[in-house]
Amino acid sequence: MVNVHDVPQDLLIKRLAEELKRKYPQVSPPAWAIYVKTGSHAERPPQDKDWWYTRCASLLRKIYLHGPIGVSDLRIMYGGRKRVGYSLAHHRDSGGSAVRKALQQLEASGLITKLDRKGRILTSQGRALLDRLSTEIFEDLVKTNPSLARYS
Repeated sequence: MVNVHDVPQDLLIKRLAEELKRKYPQVSPPAWAIYVKTGSHAERPPQDKDWWYTRCASLLRKIYLHGPIGVSDLRIMYGGRKRVGYSLAHHRDSGGSAVRKALQQLEASGLITKLDRKGRILTSQGRALLDRLSTEIFEDLVKTNPSLARYS
């Protein structure tokens, strides 16, 4: 069976973001999402107007791969380098509100659930969604490149 490990992450996140935007009304960008930077390491807010859906899709994939996982670990993963004057660059965590609000929306849509004091994991509905999309993407890849059929 094909799962998230078997397909390119960029294709999966793009298709999952479209699916979240189309079928899950609980997942929608807050009013402040057009103004906010993703963390102190970023210079500007994201240029993509649908960056919230992309972030939610990316969060679902990360929870699939690394769950149970908490907000602090996700902040580290989405952080980046920040220059501090002339000295070497230091790591800065991403903003916690964007991660937390996205997780709360995904929880409200029934795709993830919270384990007590351990973090968040996918529900069976969320796992089924990711596996279904992975299978569709893999079938599309096999149509364009038949030599991949031996990996299914």
